[in-house]
Amino acid sequence: MKRVLITGAAGFLGSHLCDKFISEGFHVIGMDNFITGDIRNLEHLKENANFKFIEHDVTEFINIEGGLDYILHFASPASPIDYLKIPIQTLKVGSLGTHNLLGLAKAKNARILIASTSEVYGDPLVHPQTEDYYGNVNTIGPRGVYDEAKRFQESITMAYHRFHGLETRIVRIFNTYGPRMRLNDGRVIPAFMGQALRGEDLTIFGDGSQTRSFCYVDDQVEGIYKLLFSDYAYPVNIGNPYEISIGDFAEEIIRLTGTTQKVVYHDLPKDDPLQRQPDISLAKKILNWEPKIHREEGLKKTFAYFKTLSSEDLYKSEHKDFKHHIKN
Repeated sequence: MKRVLITGAAGFLGSHLCDKFISEGFHVIGMDNFITGDIRNLEHLKENANFKFIEHDVTEFINIEGGLDYILHFASPASPIDYLKIPIQTLKVGSLGTHNLLGLAKAKNARILIASTSEVYGDPLVHPQTEDYYGNVNTIGPRGVYDEAKRFQESITMAYHRFHGLETRIVRIFNTYGPRMRLNDGRVIPAFMGQALRGEDLTIFGDGSQTRSFCYVDDQVEGIYKLLFSDYAYPVNIGNPYEISIGDFAEEIIRLTGTTQKVVYHDLPKDDPLQRQPDISLAKKILNWEPKIHREEGLKKTFAYFKTLSSEDLYKSEHKDFKHHIKN
C-alpha cells in the first residue's frame, strides 16, 4: 500500500484530499497544528485503519517513520483574515515548512506536490492568468506575506527539482469552495452565506465590479490528484474559468439563501485583486482536466453544509485561540 503524507490535513482542502487518497487505496498520514485547521474535519476518519494523524507544526523538524511515496504540502493560512492576523506564521510555513518537507521528500525519495495559489499573480495586469505570467505583487503590502510566501515556495521547490532531481509538482489553486470551509474565514462565499444565515446585510468591498471564478472542491481535488500523477514539474493552474463579478455573485447568494437583507458597500482593501480568472488550457492539455460541477450545484451543497453548523460556529469570531498556537 502506497503511503502519502498530507500537511494541512485538518483544513478545508487538506481534509478532502485525505478522503480522496483513502478512497483510492492509499495509507494516509495527516499532519496539522490546528492554527487554522479543525479536528472535526477528520472525525470521520479516526477509526479508519488507513489513516494516521500527527499533530505537528511543519516549520519544526519533521520525522516520519518508515517509507513514504508521496507528500502533499497544504499547510498554510489561506484567507485574508488568516494572513493579516498571523503574518509571520504565514511566511514561515511557506519558507521553513516547505524547506523541511522538501528535505523529507529527498530523504524518503518521495514525490512532492506543493499547494501554490493564484495569489502569486497579485493584482494581475494580464487577464485571464496563464502560468507564464510573472504577476504584479506588492512585496511590502499587507497581502505580501501570503503572496511572497507562495512565490518563494515555488522557487525553492523548483531549485530542489533542478539541483537534486527531486520529483516535484506545483498546483496554483484558484478560488475553491465547498463543505468544511470555515464560515467566518473572510472569503466571499462563506462571508455572504454566513451573513445570510445570521440575517445580516451582505458586505461588498469596493463597487462590486471586481471578478472572481469559483471552483467546487471535488473538481479541485480531482485536478490536484491528476497533477500529482502526471509527468509535469512546472506550475499548473487548477480552477474554474467561469468568471463573475462580486456584485452579480451577491445577487446569486440572495436568490439561493432567500435572505431579505440588502447589500452594503465598504472600501476595497489594499492590494485586493480586481480580476481573478484562470487560463486552464495547460490543465486541459496535460491532465485532461476541467471542472464539471456547475456553480449553482456547488453553492447549494455548500449552503446545505453551512446550515448544519451550530449557532456557536455561526457567531464565533475566528482566531480567538490563536495565542495558544503562536510562538513567534
